Amino acid sequence: MGAIERNGYRFVPEYSVIQQNGAIHVYNKEKFIEEIRFKFSGKFPEMDQIEDLVDKYCEQNNL
Repeated sequence: MGAIERNGYRFVPEYSVIQQNGAIHVYNKEKFIEEIRFKFSGKFPEMDQIEDLVDKYCEQNNL
């Protein structure tokens, strides 16, 4: 899964299949802002799940 770009921010997902959890690292330009943690089931997280988390983050932070 690649990075998602929104309004000058970059969202980089990472995940562990063994632990069934992941994180989306949020960057503004090259500066790390924060980490959004999530859980999933299956072999990998669904892209829709990641996009929903990014959308929710953007709404909550007025991006």
